Amino acid sequence: MQVLFVVLNDTTLLDDLFSAFVRAGITGATCIESVGMGRTLSEIDNSSIPIFAALRHHLNESRPYNRTIFALLPDDKVDEAISAVESVVGDLSMPGAGVLFTVPVGKVVGFPKRHSSLDELGK
Repeated sequence: MQVLFVVLNDTTLLDDLFSAFVRAGITGATCIESVGMGRTLSEIDNSSIPIFAALRHHLNESRPYNRTIFALLPDDKVDEAISAVESVVGDLSMPGAGVLFTVPVGKVVGFPKRHSSLDELGK
């Protein structure tokens, strides 16, 4: 079991990403509004510190907020989910595309009853 995290910088792609998930058989994901540390630091009045002034100038031209999507997946669905993300976002190694990572899951409590055990999910 893994949890897949996607930080989506281009929020206009959110509907397309969820559609790609559904086509891949992924029917459960959560989306939260998020903002990066750089953006938050750029909004602090630190004009006397050159690095913050430069950061503020750079980030005023970029997208201020993003979306963080996470989905609990069986191990055998992770690669398909990553392909779905890349089919919408493109090359994640490009600046500003976003970030994707997975984290192993040890226990799950409160997962929908249609999955009565982790074995059914491809543990």
